[in-house]
Amino acid sequence: MRARGGGLAARGVRALGARPTLWPAAFGALRRLAPQRWWRRPPFLPVPDAAYWRFRMETAYGNDAPGRPSAEDIVDYLRWCQRSRPRPR
Repeated sequence: MRARGGGLAARGVRALGARPTLWPAAFGALRRLAPQRWWRRPPFLPVPDAAYWRFRMETAYGNDAPGRPSAEDIVDYLRWCQRSRPRPR
């Protein structure tokens, strides 16, 4: 259940590469999950805090699950974000 795993980032990038309509949702999710002033602390990447990531993975997958979302989970989450976003009037 690591937030800084390169495998998760690679799965996310591959899953989004063929779905440009989800890119705005992905950037929005990244912005919401990134800690404030992330550029001032190592690893100088907008990755969520490890404790927060563990909490999110446990609430999503439970205690016994590996806690690493699949590419399909990432796409489903971003589609949900896209549908949930308020629409301009």
